[in-house]
Amino acid sequence: MAGSLHGSARTTPRVRAELQASKETSGALARRYGLSRNTVAKWRTRVTTDDAPMGPRSPHSTVLTAVEEAMIVEFRRRTLLPLDDVLGCLRDSIPKLTRSSLHRCLERHGISRLPENPDHASKRGKFAEAAIGYVHIDISELRLAEGKLNMFLAIDRISKFTYVEFRDDAGKMNGANFLRSVVAAFPYAIHTVLTDNGMAFADLPKNRNGPSRRYLGAHIFDRVCDENGIEHKLTKPYHPWTNGQAERMNRTVKEATIKAFHYPDLESLKAHALAFVSAYNFAKHLKALRWKTPFEAVCHAWTTTPEIFKLNPRHLIPGPNT
Repeated sequence: MAGSLHGSARTTPRVRAELQASKETSGALARRYGLSRNTVAKWRTRVTTDDAPMGPRSPHSTVLTAVEEAMIVEFRRRTLLPLDDVLGCLRDSIPKLTRSSLHRCLERHGISRLPENPDHASKRGKFAEAAIGYVHIDISELRLAEGKLNMFLAIDRISKFTYVEFRDDAGKMNGANFLRSVVAAFPYAIHTVLTDNGMAFADLPKNRNGPSRRYLGAHIFDRVCDENGIEHKLTKPYHPWTNGQAERMNRTVKEATIKAFHYPDLESLKAHALAFVSAYNFAKHLKALRWKTPFEAVCHAWTTTPEIFKLNPRHLIPGPNT
């Protein structure tokens, strides 16, 4: 039986089978089923009840020539590049090539989907489950012709709530002071902080067990963590994706500021970056949060685990005097 019927079909596979098996005249069958004589005659001459295939007998492009299609197919098979990369590479050689015509060409030749290669698959897993209060901290530079700004950034792994400050340098004292500001800015208790191995957050590996550590004590960033009951974790060297949330948020801020606008001075850049982060916290709906804003995610946590909060998060809403 036919898998699907044509949109304008007047008969079903069962009626077609009855027409083919009947010994009556075409006129009698046409009157019985309410069909035309031509329809009855058509199905009585066929041996199947399936609709005939529609469209051209030999599918081909109305835009591309046979030679151009052969070029596209061979290029795809040899390079195994994604659709957009193939389009970018062949656009100069085939000026009339568009994304839709390229996709249709690959569909016709059965190579629209790339084969899965487990060797090329990313082996990086997802973050382990954590409770709200797991904060990623990082430093990045925002550069203009007249100088640069050191942007300290903290983002919660669960709520995506973000806090940003600008400092003169990326030294360890500024790193410790930034952590104190983060503890004060977040409305809930922070239980874990993840940073890289930069000098603002940790001693060099060779100095962590040396005489300076024994006589001078722990790094000041670690001392601030101890004062606030925070566990300090460090990323594995040469594994920046471990702190990927902070890295990605740094890129988001840059894409919204220095990569999109021109600023007359550093103060204008600083004001815009702070305004963007505030808008991100209170107005940006994120897919990772099921289209909630970071502030809505914090408020949801306030209703489920209020014991970890230091204040009602709704007090953070910007007002006319803030």
